[in-house]
Amino acid sequence: FYLYIGAEERRWEASQVGDVDPGMSVAPPHPHTNTDSFQEELVVRPLHSGDIYASFQFRTVWEADFSRGNKVSHYQLFPKSLGQVISKFSVRELHISFTQGYWRTMQWGQPFLPSPPGAELWVWFQDSVTDVDGTWKELTNVLSGIFCASLNFIDSTNTVQPSAAFKPLGVGNVTDHRFLRYATLPREIVCTENLTPWKKLLPCGSKAGLAVLLKSEKLFHSSFHSQAVHIRPICQDQRCKSTSLELRQTLNAVFDLHTSGQAKREWSLFKMFSRTLTEACPLASSSKIYIDITDNSQGEQFELSPASSLLSQAVVLGDRRTFSVYDLTDQATFGSTRSLNLLIRDMLRPLLHAERYVAGYGLQTGEIHTVMYNHHPYRSFPVLLLDSVPWYLRLYIHTLTVTSKGKENKPSYIHYQPSKDRLRPHLLEMLVQLPPNSATEVTVEFERALLKWTEYTPDPNHGFYVGSSVISSLVPSTVATNTSITQEQPLFSSFFPCKEELSYFVRVYTEPLLVNLPTPDFSMPYNVICLTCTVVAVGYGSLYNLLTRSFQIEEPSPGLAKRIANVIRRMRGVPPL
Repeated sequence: FYLYIGAEERRWEASQVGDVDPGMSVAPPHPHTNTDSFQEELVVRPLHSGDIYASFQFRTVWEADFSRGNKVSHYQLFPKSLGQVISKFSVRELHISFTQGYWRTMQWGQPFLPSPPGAELWVWFQDSVTDVDGTWKELTNVLSGIFCASLNFIDSTNTVQPSAAFKPLGVGNVTDHRFLRYATLPREIVCTENLTPWKKLLPCGSKAGLAVLLKSEKLFHSSFHSQAVHIRPICQDQRCKSTSLELRQTLNAVFDLHTSGQAKREWSLFKMFSRTLTEACPLASSSKIYIDITDNSQGEQFELSPASSLLSQAVVLGDRRTFSVYDLTDQATFGSTRSLNLLIRDMLRPLLHAERYVAGYGLQTGEIHTVMYNHHPYRSFPVLLLDSVPWYLRLYIHTLTVTSKGKENKPSYIHYQPSKDRLRPHLLEMLVQLPPNSATEVTVEFERALLKWTEYTPDPNHGFYVGSSVISSLVPSTVATNTSITQEQPLFSSFFPCKEELSYFVRVYTEPLLVNLPTPDFSMPYNVICLTCTVVAVGYGSLYNLLTRSFQIEEPSPGLAKRIANVIRRMRGVPPL
């Protein structure tokens, strides 16, 4: 299966398209069964910067309920390694992501599922867990082995307990934040060792279906790459009398395929992944590719090759988008050589955007600046800001200032938990109202601490990383959002729960900070150690030799003439000299 996009003449076959039901695909839904189910999707969206955004989503639904302490020993499609972890550690929700690169919101728009650079892990435990901190530590060590990552470095110094920023994404009214833990490792490097175990969690692995496109040498040469695992309880039906466990594996990548000097932009699956599709995963009840073809501003039309008779409209991040759908479970999709010609349209400007940087000079004090932008022309909305700062940056919380359009903007809610040296980081949460078409700046001063020489990293002059700020908000929507719980919606548009029709949930991550700390001259201790060891070796070695060596007196050996004379005397029978 081969997809191709170019800038040639475009045609629109309207006779093959029927009425489109907003929020769901035209294709008939699969009947609900009482067995485990698996779905896979690929969304391809051209960006106005010339890049291509590819988003994979794999959804496995397991009809098992661990809320009552049930033990399950039989597994079908759900990976046994994760099922045993959920059962042993009484996990209600688990969200983990590994990201290489930074998502450039102003150039690429909002992603379907945001994630910060490095590794991020946040978990909701069952209320039956008595020792949450001990269970959290054991869980991070186990996940470190499953995903071949450095999650074992998560400890009390980089773990926080948010009180408002993170809510359960699954069903249930559990909001006791004593059972919530959140941690990030902004310096975590994502490589093939993390991708391989992630692919092994899929029912078909990387042997069939959309997963055959996940070739490591292509993914890790992209401008942005993020893989995640989300586990949460969901309703089995509309009445929600019983729950199931949903495993959603997502992988997002941005490919830079724009070649300078060419008059047209073109892309293909083979050009992005060095592979083409031949079949769907045999275990998948749904396997689809969505191509974003939204462009009606100038009345222009697109030529889709192969022509698809399925169209889907979905409200994604407050914008109604139109997609061309390719059903891989239909054998007619793999008929002949396929091509897809599409005009790249300009992306809408994101309504919510944020950035963060460090100001100041010297290695004693500094300032952390977080700037949040509201690009809506006439509506204001509140945002919830979460900051987790390491203990070695001692915040002066009395210097906290929030300004919008040059005026003070007083937060309506502030939760601050001070740090403890070598035990826990700072935690700052605040609810701020962003005025329309404005930039709101949050500033706080800090002082750098002097670490022990054993606490420095092997490359201390590179600096120390500070995790990204997390900004959550309900952003006003230009179109009505479908709030009903339906499984017929595309996976990429139905992850975050939404209870309001005129708004949608957005989570934005800022850049991680790189802060320099006062660093001693490690070459001087090295010179002192070398000189001391030399003196000790020479002095102690000489004294040891004098005390342990045994001396013997040896007579000097006779000369050559004397030895010859003794030989002659022996021959004559005369005693030697």
